[in-house]
Amino acid sequence: MEFQKNLLEYISHCLITADETISIAESVTSGCLQLAFSQMPNASLLYKGGITAYTLPEQVRLLKVSKKEAEEYDCVSENIAEAMALQVAHLFESDWSISVTGYCNPIRNSSYRIFAFFSFSYKGEIILTKKLELHPKTQALNAQLYYTEFILGCFKSELNKLLILK
Repeated sequence: MEFQKNLLEYISHCLITADETISIAESVTSGCLQLAFSQMPNASLLYKGGITAYTLPEQVRLLKVSKKEAEEYDCVSENIAEAMALQVAHLFESDWSISVTGYCNPIRNSSYRIFAFFSFSYKGEIILTKKLELHPKTQALNAQLYYTEFILGCFKSELNKLLILK
């Protein structure tokens, strides 16, 4: 898996320049975002770590998502993505966090659709949550890689907004 080198370098540069850190919580991408952050220049200066919690019990136990909501929405909702982002930032004591939860295969629980919710937190507050939907015939690995690239691109945009405000 190769991610856009200039995108990774840009994100790394922004976080290091701002002296800020990030952590990741993911399910549907199953470590792809963590891999991308580990590939960034000077990763150890900005990337604190991540959690891949793929099942409901682990998301409830490790990421403190609502068990009731996790059961009702099969661990895939806007609120769950936000809870994951806030908890992983808390666990790793990072300035930023990214979370993602969703489906990479069209199954009955997803109404045979492929989609994900992702969320960014900054200093303990959710600053962005979005839903991303893909064509139902998208292959699982392609969905995971697309989610990862798209989320990284959105994260770059959020960093740009923050840098303009500073």
